[in-house]
Amino acid sequence: MLRSALSLLLLAAPASRAADWPGRLGPTRDGQSTEVGLNWKWGKDGPPQAWKIDVGAGFAGVSVAGGTVYLFHRIENDEILSARDPATGKERWAFKYHTKYRDEFGFDNGPRCVPLADGDAVFTHGADGDLHAVSAKTGKMLWGKNLTAEYLPKKGYFGVGAGPVVIGDVLLVNVGAKGAGVVGFDKTTGKELWKAGDDGPGYSSPAVLDVGGKPHAAFFTRAGVLVVRPTDGKVTHSLPWRSRLDASVNAATPLVRKDELFVTSSYGTGGTLRTVKADELAEVWANDTSLSCQYGTPVRAGDHLYGVNGRADTRTGELRCVEWKTGKVMWAEKRFGVAHVIAVDGGVLAVTEDGVAVRFAADPKAYREVARAKVIGGVVRAAPALADGRLYVRNENQLLCLQLK
Repeated sequence: MLRSALSLLLLAAPASRAADWPGRLGPTRDGQSTEVGLNWKWGKDGPPQAWKIDVGAGFAGVSVAGGTVYLFHRIENDEILSARDPATGKERWAFKYHTKYRDEFGFDNGPRCVPLADGDAVFTHGADGDLHAVSAKTGKMLWGKNLTAEYLPKKGYFGVGAGPVVIGDVLLVNVGAKGAGVVGFDKTTGKELWKAGDDGPGYSSPAVLDVGGKPHAAFFTRAGVLVVRPTDGKVTHSLPWRSRLDASVNAATPLVRKDELFVTSSYGTGGTLRTVKADELAEVWANDTSLSCQYGTPVRAGDHLYGVNGRADTRTGELRCVEWKTGKVMWAEKRFGVAHVIAVDGGVLAVTEDGVAVRFAADPKAYREVARAKVIGGVVRAAPALADGRLYVRNENQLLCLQLK
């Protein structure tokens, strides 16, 4: 019998504090925050600013765990994992290593993957395939390897951007090589445990779901959905889901609700809701007209999805509310812009690519804006983090911490 995704996540990884945001999309990897009683009555300048610091290159949002903020960025030719005080932004330690990565489009040379905090370790996956485990207390390297050199995956358009997940004692990564589409590593030693599939690398972080009463990882690779058993790497389900356009990416994280799995992509691909059965991912609905997300993952609030349909490069980002069970578009807010969203405190918080924070109601009847403020300049592509009443927003060269309580 399929159990709830939240229960599975609690089984799959060490317990974290309610206020933590240990990796991309938070503690349950779906953009859900359990925090309540936050401040949604902003002035024209937005929530109070706790601190702002200069940072290096990269699209990786921060993670927060055990009273520490983990920032992964690049300065000159070094990728750096920096541990910082959440109240002040001051650095506690830094781990760095040399990288040769160069974005062939001149886009950004920094890392793309949010650091993953798991117990006493923090895992990073750099833009050139450098995978490291670092002590959360001291910043000393526990182990490291370069997956690009070891497995020779097909080169992606924008460097390595597939975030890892930990299930039990296994660290799972969409490496994207032939015979090693997904690889499972011993999280303590870095030793390879198994290899599975041939799927190329996506830009998505995996979700955790239940199959047959056991936690599995659902990857959104370059080719589509791949569901993998962490104990031995067996592929239990697969679903081709990608654009015919070669210059495209799958980047949004799959969303899980009980025995259902939702994935979405742009570039003429669209979204689909599937029921996870023993031997198939059975279609509930599928189209390119409901919610086709380029890189931001939508969130579910109640029986509806809230997210941005459209692309940043074509300036077609339109905020939508979509019925989970049917794909019916309940309302659309045009010219909203591409944004990352978090479901929190009975509503939804969005941070747009233009650095605007927006609070709106999780109301399927109509778009109702509660608060809006420009909080940072530049371009915001990194996913925000929300932990202990603090909202972390990063652009190309700054990290901002805002107080919501």
